[in-house]
Parts: sequence; structure tokens; C-alpha cells
Amino acid sequence: MAVNGFDGASVIVSGGAGGLGEAAVRRLHSEGLSVVIADLAQEKGQRLAEELGDRVAFVSTDVTDEDSVKAAIARANELGRLRYGVVAHGGFGIAERMVGRDGSPASLAGFQKMIGLYLTGTFNVARLIAADVAGADLLESGERGALVLTASIAGYEGQIGQGAYAAAKAGVIGLTLASARDLSAVGVRVNTIAPGTMRTAIMEAVGEEAISKFTANVPFPKRLGEPAEYADTATFLLSNGYMNGEVVRLDGAQRFGPR
Repeated sequence: MAVNGFDGASVIVSGGAGGLGEAAVRRLHSEGLSVVIADLAQEKGQRLAEELGDRVAFVSTDVTDEDSVKAAIARANELGRLRYGVVAHGGFGIAERMVGRDGSPASLAGFQKMIGLYLTGTFNVARLIAADVAGADLLESGERGALVLTASIAGYEGQIGQGAYAAAKAGVIGLTLASARDLSAVGVRVNTIAPGTMRTAIMEAVGEEAISKFTANVPFPKRLGEPAEYADTATFLLSNGYMNGEVVRLDGAQRFGPR
């Protein structure tokens, strides 16, 4: 039996071609949702869609472009009524002190690029999905759908050189409750996951020695988080009708230090 309105419905997962987004795609598809993988990684996205088969489509999507996101929304509604969104995209990072050791200031262009992807892109995807879901019929639960955004514990405890990323993710944290209050009028819930250090392909590329240094600061369990655990949390937040306006830390009680 489908969970809380999943039957006949669809979800868009931005960043769904890999990492946390891919795990969410796999889990939500297994729960009965039709899924649009909204990503720029065309080869990986198409391969995942072909692997999962029925009720999955890949749409090349630039999260900062309105028409691009609208195309993903249109495709989702062809698969089933769009009711859900998981905003899990990434793409790049910039490590830069506000003032470098040579006395030069951080790049304004780099800061703007990070804000554009992680905060403006999140807002763009969320607002467009929410506007479409607002037109859906009410479910028996009294809601129309739900969104899950993705922040980071860096939004609380930004490390040295993480100013741009921390600011963007802090913005997503701040967006959560305000958006939940905004969308209460149309019956759409909004929650956010703030992951700690997760075992994604990018993290695994640094090697086990470096990973062991990261996990040394995780109280328990002393390991990286698994993408499947992110997917479990996203599924819970989409399906639990009383979860709204919350930011859930997924970090094994980790708190980032300065470095």
C-alpha cells in the first residue's frame, strides 16, 4: 500500500543522478512514487532511469533556470500528479578564507556562484514545485504535498574557508520555517535535512586515510553517514503529515570544529 498520498503521485529529485539524490530516487521509487531525476549529469541520470525502468524519467535540469525547472515539472505531471519534491543538488565547492594569507580578499564571484547554486537554486526549485502542487486536489490527510530541502551542518558550524558554502546552507535553514509558514495556506509542508559528513562518491575519492580523520570527530556511530540514511529521512519527512518547518540534523551527533 502506498504511503500518505504516494499512490499515483510523482516526485522531483533535483540532483537525483548521484550521491544523496540518487539514494532518494531509489527509495522513493521503491515506495511507489513516480520519479523525475532533475540533474545536469545526463549520462548518469539516463542510466539510472533506464535501470529503474517504469515510472522514472530523467530531465536535464539547471536548478537556477526557471524554464528548465518547469520542464521537469511538466514531465513529472505526465508520470503522475506532482505532489513532492526533494531538493538535493550539489555540484561544486569553493574553499576560501575571507582574507587569504597573502592579504587578498575572497572572490566575490565565487561567493555569488555558491549562493546561486545552493541557495537561489534551492529557492527556485522549491517555489516552482510548490506553486504546481498548490493546484492539486487535497489528499485525505488534508494536505496537497510536501518538500524536503537539503542544508548542511556547515550552515550551523561553518569551518575555515567555508564562508560561501556555510552562508548558502544557513540560508536554506532559514528558508525552512518561513516557507512552511508561507505554504501552510495551500497545504504544502516543508522540512530540511542537514547532513554531516556523508559517504558520497566525492567523499570516497579522498581515500580512507582522510575519511578516518573525518570520522574521528563523529561521536557515534563512528563512521560516515550513508546515502540510504538520507533517503530514509527524506521518505519519513515526505510521508509524516505532522512534520513541518523542521530542520533534521543527520550527523551522528557531529559538530564541526574550526578545521
